[in-house]
Amino acid sequence: MPFQRIRNTYDQLGALDGSLYYLSLLLNRGSLGHARLVRYYLVAQPIHGAAACRPSAKNPIVELTPDDPLIPRFPRPPEVIARRMRDKAQCFVARSGDEFTGFLWLAYGAYDEDEVRCRYELADSDACVWDYDVHVEPKHRIGRTFARLWDAANAHLSARGIRWSMSRISAFNPTSLAAHGRLGIDRLCSATFLCIGPLQLSFISAAPWFHVSLSADSRPILSLAAPRHRQ
Repeated sequence: MPFQRIRNTYDQLGALDGSLYYLSLLLNRGSLGHARLVRYYLVAQPIHGAAACRPSAKNPIVELTPDDPLIPRFPRPPEVIARRMRDKAQCFVARSGDEFTGFLWLAYGAYDEDEVRCRYELADSDACVWDYDVHVEPKHRIGRTFARLWDAANAHLSARGIRWSMSRISAFNPTSLAAHGRLGIDRLCSATFLCIGPLQLSFISAAPWFHVSLSADSRPILSLAAPRHRQ
């Protein structure tokens, strides 16, 4: 029933995000894909050295190397993976035998958003990292793959003295918000982007607050610092 679906959406997202979600649907459909509204929460997750589950001796989580035979099976275009590796991004890969089951990517210092025009810069790059594109293949989402990926990343980052992992989560994805919430995240700010053709309007609940962009060379820069109450 449509009314029940709408009510469930508002129950999960709240009044503001629920309304923006339906506005995004109307914009996208009404403009035939030429206009869209994207909203993120920028969050910080504490790094824990302790493992959440037992590692797999048969299929350990490993750091990606350029010659890994699983790369052609990644659910991302080859040029995207090649660019990430040129940018020295770090990737942890989960597998089951010769089957790809998931990955998690890390960027150090800064990260250029790939869905909208925005750059995230880490105010303390010695203590913080940026995580993105945490993906688990659908048939493995009930198992331990997600937890094992985070265990491997946490162990690596903890050994380097990194205390926080920053990321962005779609405000319209209650499943992802709930999953990250269980990891103990702190919400730092929100960022909403209205994109109409080449025009992008950015509304951010932190500096620089508002930004207008008409080309790929123009983008807001968000400086992200770890939550002070936990430092």
